[in-house]
Amino acid sequence: MECKKDRNSVDCTCTYPGCSKHGVCCDCIRSHKAMRELPGCFFPPEVEKTWERSYEAFAELVKEGRV
Repeated sequence: MECKKDRNSVDCTCTYPGCSKHGVCCDCIRSHKAMRELPGCFFPPEVEKTWERSYEAFAELVKEGRV
């Protein structure tokens, strides 16, 4: 499968400094899944900047109707 890193990088909302997975969604998802997290692109910008990406944080946002 062809990696679309250049195209994905345009839409990647990750603000983590020096992220080596920026734009490489399959690696990003694999990494976050191993830590019971979701990638930053699943979160609203103000929450993504906190780097709190746990399943629980996402579930709370869903309950609040914020995602």
